[in-house]
Amino acid sequence: MHRLLGTLFVSLLILLLMCAVWAGLERGLFEAGRELIRDRWFLMTLLDVYAGFIIFFVWVAYKETHNGLRVLWLILIMTLGNIATLAYLLIQIRKLPPAAPVSALLLRVDARHALTA
Repeated sequence: MHRLLGTLFVSLLILLLMCAVWAGLERGLFEAGRELIRDRWFLMTLLDVYAGFIIFFVWVAYKETHNGLRVLWLILIMTLGNIATLAYLLIQIRKLPPAAPVSALLLRVDARHALTA
């Protein structure tokens, strides 16, 4: 299961990075934003995305025990979006022992003790 999740998340990360480069080659983010900011559906989509980032960050804040890492991940998630989200998930999967259950990924569990959980 770890390998499947890792493959899925790496694939999504590569897709997002490729798409970001592709879009950036057409025009800059702020240039596009000047046009899009007047569109109500764009604003709704932006609000929806950032609500999701905050929801994900609440889980990250639960998982991380050091405030410095919490702040770092908050900044990364709010600026890089799902690129940072996927990076965080990949780091968490990498920390898991191969035999650990997927629940160890979701919970604040010391990976060394995840095998007995």
